[in-house]
Amino acid sequence: MIKKGDKVTVDYIGKLKDGEVFDTSMESTAKEENIYTPERPYEPLIFTVGEKQLIEGFEEAVIGKEVGDEITVEIPTEKAYGQRDEKLIQTVPKEAFEGADFEPEEGMVILAGGVPATIIKVNENEVILDFNHQLAGKDLIFTIKILDVEGNENTEE
Repeated sequence: MIKKGDKVTVDYIGKLKDGEVFDTSMESTAKEENIYTPERPYEPLIFTVGEKQLIEGFEEAVIGKEVGDEITVEIPTEKAYGQRDEKLIQTVPKEAFEGADFEPEEGMVILAGGVPATIIKVNENEVILDFNHQLAGKDLIFTIKILDVEGNENTEE
C-alpha cells in the first residue's frame, strides 16, 4: 500500500468535467486528444508522496493504492489549483512589450518576470495579463495507473 514518503511512478490522464483532456503522460493519448506537443517528453510521472510536488488531490489519490491499480478521481478546485484570484489580473502598458520578439496576442501564454501569464486582452494602449494558473477555479478528473512504488517494504515485484 502506498504511503507518504514512497516514490511512486504513474501514468495519468487529466480531464476537465466536460471530458476535455488537458494533460497526459502518454504520447498515444496526447495524439488521440489533439494535445500532442513534439518537444515534450511523454513518460511516466515519478514523485514522492507527501513532498507537495503535485497538487494535493493527486497525491492523496494514490495513498493506500498498490502497483497495478488504476483509479479515476475527481479533484475539487481547492485540492487542485485553487480558486481564481482577480488580484492576479494585471494591466500593463503596451509599450512594455516594445523590443520583445513577439507581438502580444489574446490567448498567448508568456513569461512575465519569470512567471507564466495568459494575455486575456490587447488594445492599442495596454495588455491585460492573467497570472492565475490556467486550471485555477476548475475541478479536475484524473485517471491514474500505478506503475511502480519504491520505499515500501511490502512491494511485490
